[in-house]
Amino acid sequence: MTTEQRPAQASSPTAASPTADSKDTAGKIRRVVTGHDANGKAIVMSDDVAPVVFTAEKRPGYASTEIWRTLATPAPITADMEDPTPGARRQLPTSRGSVIRINTLAPESEAVRSLSPDEAQNVFASLGNSTASTFAKNGRHPMMHRTETIDYAIVLSGEITMLLDDSEVVLKAGDVLVQCGTNHAWSNRGTVPCQIAFILLDGEFDAGLKSALDEFDGA
Repeated sequence: MTTEQRPAQASSPTAASPTADSKDTAGKIRRVVTGHDANGKAIVMSDDVAPVVFTAEKRPGYASTEIWRTLATPAPITADMEDPTPGARRQLPTSRGSVIRINTLAPESEAVRSLSPDEAQNVFASLGNSTASTFAKNGRHPMMHRTETIDYAIVLSGEITMLLDDSEVVLKAGDVLVQCGTNHAWSNRGTVPCQIAFILLDGEFDAGLKSALDEFDGA
């Protein structure tokens, strides 16, 4: 299975925001990037629809819009910042890097709930992280996964259920979740799409926690 990268069509910056339940506009996010002119004056470098949007064949109604990436800490700041988002889908930030993306998740289909462990792993492989899937080990939900990152998730619209190993939390528009490298999945059990902003920071498991996770996964 492959993930399709489709360029978002440009639209007027003054146009009304697209509705998340429109197939034609899902994943289209206005992105404004600032920079500096030759004299050091702050200016807007670009104001358009974010150009990189990924979809997944096995996840109908899913769109992941890449907004920006940093590749180091401290992040180099140049006068004319080059867009770091084009290229193959990379779920994780680079070492000491970060990524911000906005995902649209349609109401969950029976097809998604019925994915086999191999199919679930293929979904994550298509999203750029084949080792993230944990469904084969815990069997709770096909989209269960764990990444060695700190994630800030901000629900922009709709409602979503965040599943952990044996618990779950319902999040609504305006709610913010801090995901500390935990095993989890996102399940839209509602009737309208949910849009979430994700900011991922590169992380590293403490040695004691890593040992506990290895033992837990092997249980």
